Amino acid sequence: MLFGMKQTGIFFLYLFGCLVLGALLTFPVIQTGWVDQDMHRVMGRLAQVFILLGLWPFLKTMGLNHRSALGYDVPRANLARSVSRGWLIGLGILLVLALTLVALQVRIPDALGTNWLPNLLKKALQALIGGLLIGLLEETFFRGALYTAIRHRGGFASAVFWTAFLYALLHFMKPHPLPDGVVHDWAGIWQMFAHVFTGVFQWKHLDSMAALFLVGIFLGVVRERTEHIGWCIGLHAGWVFVIQVTRHLTDGNESSPYVYLVGSYDGMIGWLAAAWIGMLAIGYWWFTRARAE
Repeated sequence: MLFGMKQTGIFFLYLFGCLVLGALLTFPVIQTGWVDQDMHRVMGRLAQVFILLGLWPFLKTMGLNHRSALGYDVPRANLARSVSRGWLIGLGILLVLALTLVALQVRIPDALGTNWLPNLLKKALQALIGGLLIGLLEETFFRGALYTAIRHRGGFASAVFWTAFLYALLHFMKPHPLPDGVVHDWAGIWQMFAHVFTGVFQWKHLDSMAALFLVGIFLGVVRERTEHIGWCIGLHAGWVFVIQVTRHLTDGNESSPYVYLVGSYDGMIGWLAAAWIGMLAIGYWWFTRARAE
């Protein structure tokens, strides 16, 4: 476990450095007038750019710049088949959650406008492409590079735990808008930067963080059993697709007696998602353990 903590800390420091660079450039970029976005969005986008630009050199330094380490050590046809099948299974898993939330009136179907079909098709296409990109990038980083870095010396349990921990944590480490009245200057930039970390430790995030942690556990077990990340990419992309389309078609209902089942993160994941995904993770681990042995 200690080795896993060390490797996770190294990956976290890389991401932290990219966020620092993003913060340093946020105010100068805004001053140029080239972008017409809120300051917190600029900081987030700049951090993402630095993450992408520095990822390959970082992986090379860590000795993880090859297909096997990143979870792609499988024929391309098998990888593509795993991604597509994983997407369908992920679609089914989250559809169960989405339909349950609608049945409990935690989410209420939105009124359909006159152009609902073209809008839905556009959103579905965006969710499909966005889900695949998110699945590809996040799974390559977490269940690919980080998992391999820990697994070689830390073991299966350590790799699954620490990849899930960092995966859940980073979802809540995002720049947020400054409070009203705070000046958008250098002091405001660093206040926003500090809130990236202080905002994580809020009780209102506990349910969504628990759900994301168990999502990471599930994906880690899938990574171990399948020995590549094709299924992980597909599952992840399918989940993102359902979440985005469901949020397009429905609205959250704060008056529902079951509203506590979803968290504040996206109005979809919370205690119910944690229970559902956790149960699936345990079931998958149980039914595949014999093959692993």
